[in-house]
Amino acid sequence: MLIDLQSLLEGGCERVSLDESFDFSAQALDGVFPFTTPVRVRGDIVNRAGIVTMHAAAEGTMRFVCDRCAATAERQLCVPMEHILVSELQSEDDADRYILVSDGKLDLSQLTLEDVFLSLPSKLLCSEDCKGICPQCGKNLNEGPCGCKKEIDPRLAPFLDFLNS
Repeated sequence: MLIDLQSLLEGGCERVSLDESFDFSAQALDGVFPFTTPVRVRGDIVNRAGIVTMHAAAEGTMRFVCDRCAATAERQLCVPMEHILVSELQSEDDADRYILVSDGKLDLSQLTLEDVFLSLPSKLLCSEDCKGICPQCGKNLNEGPCGCKKEIDPRLAPFLDFLNS
């Protein structure tokens, strides 16, 4: 979705309010389509003394498979979107700090998608204290202990014999 910011960038108005929803259900993350509901962006783009800033938040629900226990989990997202928008860059080094809006139009859906994906952790877990699965029997350890006897590292077996004698 393109938002026309030409008047804001030229100083013709001071504020543009944002309240948009985007359907990212076709966007894959590691072969999974995590966004089952639309992602909603709310906030403002403001011109204060010639500096155009965006202060918004993207909210939505994502469904994923836990990287530790393989259970399906759901998480609410609230991703802050803070950017400085410019109509031209002074140097190539500025491309990392500013969002270029060269034709006066901001692609809010693409910017939202990038911000959401970049905010996700490298490992998606169902909970911070997820115990994972047993490497021997495959039971989900979040549901309770499995009863498997822990294997002893064969390199340490002589020490165990020494301690037991």
